[in-house]
Amino acid sequence: MFRQWVFPICITVLGAALVAASFNLFLIPRQILSGGLSGISMMVGYFTNWNIAFLYLLSNLPVIIWGLLRIGRKFILLSVTSVIFTTWFMHIIPEIPVAQNDILAAVTGGVLIGVGTGISMRVGGSTGGFDIIGSIVTQKRDFPLGTSLFMLNGLVILALGYYKNNWDLALNSMLSIYITAKVIDMIHTRHLKVTVFIMTRNKEPLVEQLMKVHRGVTIVNTEGAYTKQPQHMLMTVTTRYELIDLRNMIRNTDPDAFVNIVETIGIMGQFRRG
Repeated sequence: MFRQWVFPICITVLGAALVAASFNLFLIPRQILSGGLSGISMMVGYFTNWNIAFLYLLSNLPVIIWGLLRIGRKFILLSVTSVIFTTWFMHIIPEIPVAQNDILAAVTGGVLIGVGTGISMRVGGSTGGFDIIGSIVTQKRDFPLGTSLFMLNGLVILALGYYKNNWDLALNSMLSIYITAKVIDMIHTRHLKVTVFIMTRNKEPLVEQLMKVHRGVTIVNTEGAYTKQPQHMLMTVTTRYELIDLRNMIRNTDPDAFVNIVETIGIMGQFRRG
């Protein structure tokens, strides 16, 4: 119970606190944008003076509802926890410009968001927004989400620079988003899809568990070069959003299995079975 829920929730709350601190202490006081729905919420808040925490929650609600209808599992519940606590922390953390330099604010804010998002992903959740959309659209098709998000963030940043007539803000926003992505890469995997190779002598229990998550599995008969013992290699492709659950499943089913996880650039053919 602790490993399945209490620990992930505690880490998710910590990630939400880091994200909220980044918003209120570094980005919002300098009117710098983050990426995704939070960046759009900031953009609207800067021009309307509406409460950005409220806009952040409001923009995530339809995405959360969509995720509950389409996914309805641990990933969504942790993501909901993250959105709620991020909103709450944004209400209790004062908007104080800790950094007196825009570049320092962009860098520090980007690092905090990256760490908060990365550790949330490591325990099987997310910080909401486009991560939930990504989990849904990559279930059945190889969708170029990264390129789409980059273009959307770019349009929002250009709009900020144009309407504020301050291109330094736009450039600093780009810097913050770039650093956030790099930090997430360091903590979590950057590719939307990964290929998992599982070397095991307990094929049937693992295959049975993999079938429950509707993943296609390829089974290859192999032999250990040193032991000369027959074994099996199971190959499956999954998304980064489901990777933590897959790791836990393998660890619980066959702790002695050797697992190799590699980044997948692209796939062809049917991705999800069932």
